Amino acid sequence: MKIHAMIAMIIGSAAVAASCNHNDGKEKQEMTKEQFVLAIHGGAGTILKKNMTDSMEQAYKTVLEQALNEGYNQLKKGNSSLDAVEQAIHVMEDSPLFNAGKGAVFTNEGKNELDASIMDGKTLAAGAVAGVTTIRNPISAARAVMEKSEHVMMVGKGAEEFAKEAGLQIVDPSYFWTKMRWDALQKIKKEDSTKTQLDHDQKQSSRLGILNKDSKFGTVGCVALDNQGNLAAGTSTGGMTNKKFGRVGDSPIIGAGTYANNATCAVSCTGWGEFYIRNVAAYSVSVLMEYKNDNVWQAGQAVIDRIGKMGGDGGMIVMDKEGHVAMPFNTEGMYRGTVTKEGKIKVEIYK
Repeated sequence: MKIHAMIAMIIGSAAVAASCNHNDGKEKQEMTKEQFVLAIHGGAGTILKKNMTDSMEQAYKTVLEQALNEGYNQLKKGNSSLDAVEQAIHVMEDSPLFNAGKGAVFTNEGKNELDASIMDGKTLAAGAVAGVTTIRNPISAARAVMEKSEHVMMVGKGAEEFAKEAGLQIVDPSYFWTKMRWDALQKIKKEDSTKTQLDHDQKQSSRLGILNKDSKFGTVGCVALDNQGNLAAGTSTGGMTNKKFGRVGDSPIIGAGTYANNATCAVSCTGWGEFYIRNVAAYSVSVLMEYKNDNVWQAGQAVIDRIGKMGGDGGMIVMDKEGHVAMPFNTEGMYRGTVTKEGKIKVEIYK
């Protein structure tokens, strides 16, 4: 009875949130008229066109397009959705523009600590790593945990040793150092130490060691549907700038930041991780689709609305077994892109 009651509560609260944010039929129709095979995100936040130079905007779009092409090529060759997700995320992990892999942010101690997870919608197998500092592509380590161990999550030194034994590329921690992220850490440390006026939201942020949250979060992720009808999802992040005490967000947590199930959908999230964990965000989308028969837009938007009401922000990408995609977010922008079954690519940044 307790389990049924909990499910009913999740569905009920999300239904209320969805009823407060109706969209017209035209937008829903546009969402479903094309069949997508892959979607990606590169983080959500206060991303405004007025703050973006033309060259920087093009740089982001170029990497997003490269990631979409890499994932699409995997699917076109008949490879699995897991292959597509892994390779698309590799592109973003190898770029200093995104907070994952090479572009990871710095902790309070001046380190780069990386998290990632991946899930197979066909088998519900999953793998994750957290707090690693020497694995070039954490998404590959997450997949290795899934496929080469009996575990779901490994952390820190143990995860790094496992990745080394699995033949993954290990790098010196200095590989992840970038001036942009280092300067951001110094700036945030200065802001956090001098700020005295806090509004209600910032008081809550301060309790978690978070001020100026827009400059602290970022994640990359991918969802894919292969020729065999199998879904997969993956997420990779450098975590939170200036984070302390070994903090881990939602990205490596199955059901919070990543989830895939052929019966419903594949989900990858980005945003304020504590709120995604508390809402079991990625799995909640699947629950709404399974038990309430919501479509990807309704389910995704309901969960984002719930996160927003609690004080969190961010977004997600959701793909169902028919290739329908929704990319809801409650911030000013989210780096995102899709590719259709025919290879048509679309990349967007702003709201």
